[in-house]
Parts: sequence; structure tokens; C-alpha cells
Amino acid sequence: MSRPQTQRRLPGEGSLRDRTHNTSAQHRSTDTSAAAQRLRLLAHLRHEAIDTITARRDLNIMMPAARVKELREGGHNIQTMRVDRYDDQGRKHSRVAVYSLIGVTS
Repeated sequence: MSRPQTQRRLPGEGSLRDRTHNTSAQHRSTDTSAAAQRLRLLAHLRHEAIDTITARRDLNIMMPAARVKELREGGHNIQTMRVDRYDDQGRKHSRVAVYSLIGVTS
């Protein structure tokens, strides 16, 4: 008779919602884990919108779109607008994503 397989989770592999709401030391911008990046992004979005260029530069999030997708999958209502922006070197970028958190999620 075989025993049912139990799914083992690695450290930090709670539900996406649990990892997103973790307020531990992972909030530091030196932590490049996806969970820490989601925390930084969500904390910023609770105060103001952010564009892709700023998220990369200020929050150390190299793939903001992926983190936004994960936050949406976790139940957060995030709106995307496309705008033209200039980077720190003065180069124009068209259709840069600007993310805004809509409403309050619990």
C-alpha cells in the first residue's frame, strides 16, 4: 500500500499572498529574490505610481512586469498605462509602463 505523496515546500515558498505580505528584512533593496522585489514594489505602489525605468533604478527590480503579473495573480488590482519617458542618459523610451495600485487590497 503506497502512502500519499506530500508536497514539500522550499523555504520562502508559501502562497504568493503570504510572501507578498511578508514584512521581514527581505524589504531591503539588496535582496534580489522575487518575493523581496514584490514587497518593495507593492510598498511603493501603496504610495504612488511607478514606471519601469524608476522601478529598475530605484527599487532594484530588473523585470517589473513580471513582479506586477505576480502581484495581480495574488489579488492586487494594478493598472498599466503606457507613456513616453526619458532615462537618466536623456534617451527617449516610448510606451514605458506606468503601474498604479487601484483600491485597497487586504
